[in-house]
Amino acid sequence: MSNVEAVTDASFDADVLQSDKPVIVDFWAEWCGPCRMLSPILDQIADEHESVKVVKVNVDENQGIAAKYGITSIPAVFVFKDGEKVATSIGAKPKQVIEKEFADYLG
Repeated sequence: MSNVEAVTDASFDADVLQSDKPVIVDFWAEWCGPCRMLSPILDQIADEHESVKVVKVNVDENQGIAAKYGITSIPAVFVFKDGEKVATSIGAKPKQVIEKEFADYLG
């Protein structure tokens, strides 16, 4: 069972920017093959690291938040801490690489 939730333009501020722990945000789309490859990896990270929250933003359905953060390539994975973007990973990558890139936030 995954701990990953969907976030929308309407819920982004409350779910991400106001979170009391770091949030990994996966900007993705249904038609994106690399996004589908990355999804189970982020599900595993969510299940294994309780110190972070993992959420997904469908860029086709939530164009406002995608535009606000300049999403031009997906999958784009950002880490937000205390309301600020603090890390970025673009493209599908192995779990070990993502965990290394985001090690400061995984606890």
